[in-house]
Amino acid sequence: MAGTAGTPGTPRVLRAMNDRAALDLLLEHGPLSRTRIGKLTGLSKPTASQLLSRLEAAGLVLATGTTEGRPGPSAQLYEVNPAAGHAAGLDVTPQRILAAVADITGRTVGRFELPTPGRRTGTPVVQQVTDALDGAVKAAGLARDDVHRLVIGTPGAFDPTTGRLRYASHLPGWHSPTLLEELAAALPMPFEYENDVNLVALAEQRLGAARGHADFVLLWNQEGLGAALVLGGRLHRGWTGGAGEVGFLPVPGTPLVRQVTKANSGGYQELAGSQAVPRLARELGIEDVPQGPYAEAAAELVARAAQGGDDAHRHLLQTYATRLATGLASLVSVLDPELVVLSGASLTSGGEPLRALVQTELEELAASRPRLVVGDVREHPVLRGALESALATTRDEVFDTSR
Repeated sequence: MAGTAGTPGTPRVLRAMNDRAALDLLLEHGPLSRTRIGKLTGLSKPTASQLLSRLEAAGLVLATGTTEGRPGPSAQLYEVNPAAGHAAGLDVTPQRILAAVADITGRTVGRFELPTPGRRTGTPVVQQVTDALDGAVKAAGLARDDVHRLVIGTPGAFDPTTGRLRYASHLPGWHSPTLLEELAAALPMPFEYENDVNLVALAEQRLGAARGHADFVLLWNQEGLGAALVLGGRLHRGWTGGAGEVGFLPVPGTPLVRQVTKANSGGYQELAGSQAVPRLARELGIEDVPQGPYAEAAAELVARAAQGGDDAHRHLLQTYATRLATGLASLVSVLDPELVVLSGASLTSGGEPLRALVQTELEELAASRPRLVVGDVREHPVLRGALESALATTRDEVFDTSR
């Protein structure tokens, strides 16, 4: 007995599955000919032709150029229509909100940075968000209504039981219990929120060093020290959204920190966070310690130490690696991940020399031995992760041809 339209196995659903497979191939490989799409999907030439005609009529693909420089007649090439949909992402820190809009292919088409100088700003958070979004939308030459979905990345996490931001007391104005409702009322598109380090992990899983890995830990060290946990291919957020807030982890080598949420710090943060690197450099007698924000100073010191130099710089890199491995050993012992990705400027600036030292130290401190790699996504990784998250849902909606 034939099923009703739209049920599994019916022609409409099968066409939609083939359509989505072709669109995903075009996103991955770029422009493809009808013949190539047929081979990659296993569809006959007539079926591939019908598919492409259907997608072109729906505004999802464009005919673009022809194959050249190959034996035989040239063939028409097709690509995903970049204007078929747009998504936006926000990267929020106490100093600024960085916003971007990407087209359906993932290409960033507009970016805007809104300074938010800590507690000195009198602008409500909702207006900051809409101003930043509007700036990116304008830079893209679009209107708000052109954006299908927005993902906002912040430090900490919104507790799903209360709707309030936790683990980020340093982010002024974001702790109102009604903030999410106010944002929903002000934004014309659906939006989601996510922890910033989780978004970095998503970017590495989709585009970078964690591609093809279902179980990994991403350790982030920049303005703050945190981790993202991906288990079975999915982010593990915890009951209150606080999974991965490893900066609060008690570790050997530092005094026991109490009232950690009030201090917005903990043992691992004090031992191996970015602010500890300049302090360690001074203790080792390094005189030319960079001034300015500690995250930038730490990245410069670690980069310099990774290049070799004198005994003090070599000692700095070794000590920093030992401190990093001390906290990682707890994570590895509990989770036994396949891979650990090192990300954030205070880690990536150390490159292979730092990675190798942390790997060696970790193998002595933990029974399981995951492979350590340096993250590949270096340019605004939080924002890239926000865009990837927003694009995933946008593509599901825009590419659904079964409706």
